[in-house]
Amino acid sequence: MNTAGTIDRPLTYDPQKQAPMKPFTHDIAGTVPEDFTTSGAKDSRQNRTREMQLIPEALARAHMRDRLHEAERERRALRLATARRMQRRAERASMRARRALAMAVMQ
Repeated sequence: MNTAGTIDRPLTYDPQKQAPMKPFTHDIAGTVPEDFTTSGAKDSRQNRTREMQLIPEALARAHMRDRLHEAERERRALRLATARRMQRRAERASMRARRALAMAVMQ
């Protein structure tokens, strides 16, 4: 295409003078998309750049939150297993004590 303002041939190569990128919307077949205006292009690009710079931070925060939840679940499971083990040990000790008491009474 030799029309100015296309992807292959932008009106300008200065990013601050280019129109902001907009999300793709499904147009009705045969309609011509509205032209982008360059007013506010700098602010829009600055916001998008800031948002893009914060994406890794947000991903890291979400990853750390998931890891903390996973670690907490593992700690709870470990405490539960330890508590059950201690309960079985206490029950065995109680049975030994009952047996010893019964043996002492019978003699």
